[in-house]
Amino acid sequence: MSMRQNVAEIKIRCSQDFYCNKICFLFNDGGDKMKPRLKQLSAALLTLGLGLGLATTATAAQTLKEVMEARGLTEKDLLAAAKTYTPTGGRDEYLAFASGGQSGHVIVYGVPSMRILKYIAVFTPEPWQGYGFDDESKRVLYQGDLDGELKFGDTHHPAFTETAGEYNGKYLFINDKANPRIAVIDLHDFETKQIVSNPFFKSSHGGAFVTPNSEYVMSAAQYAAPISNDFVPLEEFNDKYRGGVTYWKFDNKEGRIDEANSFTFELPPYSQDLSDAGKNASMGWGFTNSFCSERYVGGIEKGRPPFEAGCSAKDTDFLHVTNWQKAAELVAAGKVKKVNGSYLISMEQAVKENLLYLIPEPKSPHGVDVSPDGTHIIVAGKLDSHAWVYSWAKIKKAIDAKKFEGKDPYGIPIIAMKDALHKQVQVGLGPLHTQYDATECVVYTSIYVDSMVTKWDYCEGKVLDQIHIHYNIGHLMTMEGDSVSPDGKYLVALNKLAIDRFNPVGPLHPQNHQLIDISGGKDAKMSLLYDMPLPLGEPHYVVAIKADKLKPVVRYKSGWDSRTDKRSPYKTRAGREKVVRKDGVVHVYGTVIRSHITPEIIEVEEGETVSIHLTNLERAEDETHGFAVYSENVQLSIEPGKTVTATFKAEKAGVFPYYCTEFCSALHLEMQGYLLVKPKGYVAKKSKMSEGQAYSKADYDKQVKTNNDTQAVINSVVGFITSHNYKDFPEVVALVEDATDQLGFADEAKKKADAFAKKGDYQNATLWAGQHWQYQVKTADMGLRAKTFLEEHGAVKVKTK
Repeated sequence: MSMRQNVAEIKIRCSQDFYCNKICFLFNDGGDKMKPRLKQLSAALLTLGLGLGLATTATAAQTLKEVMEARGLTEKDLLAAAKTYTPTGGRDEYLAFASGGQSGHVIVYGVPSMRILKYIAVFTPEPWQGYGFDDESKRVLYQGDLDGELKFGDTHHPAFTETAGEYNGKYLFINDKANPRIAVIDLHDFETKQIVSNPFFKSSHGGAFVTPNSEYVMSAAQYAAPISNDFVPLEEFNDKYRGGVTYWKFDNKEGRIDEANSFTFELPPYSQDLSDAGKNASMGWGFTNSFCSERYVGGIEKGRPPFEAGCSAKDTDFLHVTNWQKAAELVAAGKVKKVNGSYLISMEQAVKENLLYLIPEPKSPHGVDVSPDGTHIIVAGKLDSHAWVYSWAKIKKAIDAKKFEGKDPYGIPIIAMKDALHKQVQVGLGPLHTQYDATECVVYTSIYVDSMVTKWDYCEGKVLDQIHIHYNIGHLMTMEGDSVSPDGKYLVALNKLAIDRFNPVGPLHPQNHQLIDISGGKDAKMSLLYDMPLPLGEPHYVVAIKADKLKPVVRYKSGWDSRTDKRSPYKTRAGREKVVRKDGVVHVYGTVIRSHITPEIIEVEEGETVSIHLTNLERAEDETHGFAVYSENVQLSIEPGKTVTATFKAEKAGVFPYYCTEFCSALHLEMQGYLLVKPKGYVAKKSKMSEGQAYSKADYDKQVKTNNDTQAVINSVVGFITSHNYKDFPEVVALVEDATDQLGFADEAKKKADAFAKKGDYQNATLWAGQHWQYQVKTADMGLRAKTFLEEHGAVKVKTK
């Protein structure tokens, strides 16, 4: 039968069915109009899968000039808009990963559109992603827990893994300042996979910073504390409180931090802050700045001057220089002792082995940044107006010659400022953080007090441009600015205050990330393009990577535990759902798929521990399901292919509805079930289920006719797909796989419907025929999505056997 004959037949047979009428209407006019009608059919069937109802909008035609006048826009505004505008369905050139501050998360947004794409849950439970609610993510969240279940983290400095100094897009690290931890985020699915806790520190602002081949992740202590973890009175601060910098060993193959082979430099109680790893010329060395090298302890409540007075008295603090490459060799050779179960290089050993040096730096700095070629290091102090540029060649010469101006109170050699400094450049009041441009010698420094960004040449020591922003900028970031080959193009200013930039939303304002155009080379002027409010935590620092370096998956292998990246022992296939009681736990092996949860009824006894394992059977992209149970604090996110578990004790007898929390189909609200917790000793009474609707043979026949008509549509779509090179498109292959699964379920439902009809049980026959049709609609949804994808991506016809 031809496509035209198929259409005519469907139109005749669908006359009394609402959904089929919609399909038939779209098939009107056939022939040369078939192609646009098929596209409309695709849209119609998608509404069946994603929610009924269509909405249309009408916009009065306006000229650009009229829009400008109506909104009070200038040509400069339009130019800025054109530089950031990303059309519907368009993609950004870069993805930025920002710390989420007190939220404990990481924020992902696009550049230049500045559209927020995701919050990655790291140190804090996050219900939408089920993070901290399913058993698998709980094991990650509390993996680095120090005592009890921490539900708070203060994220600060993200960093990508690198290969030869280039971002490779595989993993992201982020620190927790409040509870000194480092997390590993796998960028193949944007999920947190590991959290490790520092065995020596009590806080860690300065993390994470990566060595050029991701050998190590640097993390420095901030507020000095006893390494012993015992109580030590502040009167013994100088003698028993210590700082440090940890080099966390990273296993690039496993994608996990190797705690057993990590090591820490013991450092004086100087409040170490941020770090950077040397590269190219300075490869193998690390640089960590500090503040409060006065070692002052406040006590305003006792009449003493506060910390801020004593911690800013000196004109300089200390830049720490550590030889991590040689230190790693000593660890590997068994020459470093373990303390608190981890390798600790004492200050005495570090000095003896020529691993540690100090250099005066501007006071109260917040950032030390190594140039792409590794030849220069830039530090700026918030209480100064200069940026200081150090020469690695000079530093190394002083080290090799053992030329020092003295030692600090702990015996660490101090390299004289004059023997390390290349230039001091006046860049503005309150310089803070520096990022590198694609143009050689050009950098950008955030100026906190003056609320501006300074563009300058660190080779010649010359200011090139300045731009005022709003207000009190902290860090700034250029595209791939921490790598060996920065891209330049855009700069993001991370402003601490918003004040008058957005609609007022109460006393707690959003942060403000401002996008600045820095393209055009050394002599080009900077221009402000966009204000983006960030209403989550305090985004402290951000890194950006070329989007095409990221290769995230869109579905998991079936039955996948995403946190361990292995098949889950609880994976369940369709038709193999079961309930098993083992070791005092009721294990429910279930599945989810549009639009039902299997099992739909779970029965347990009061006091039993219940462990519900759910596998998402979907293979189509973006078909995520959720799972929530009344009063049990259970909320799961189950992406395609994923298996997750929720374990809880059924403390109270009663009826506990559960449902899918992710809107997944037209019958999403019907995706439900009941957890029945029976009182201990409960004896069921004999009774028969009474249904609210009775069905006859006529109802059954009507449903069967609808199913046959729908199958004709499916056959025509399948014919289109198989007549094209669909196997060349992985996205379509996955959709076809999902559609095939749905058809398999449909066949099973049809067999059951036929069997009941044969017995004359038209009640169950009609219901199973209706379920057959539900699977058909899902099949059509997948098929039409596949067909549309092929049409939009240049698929070509192939010869069919």
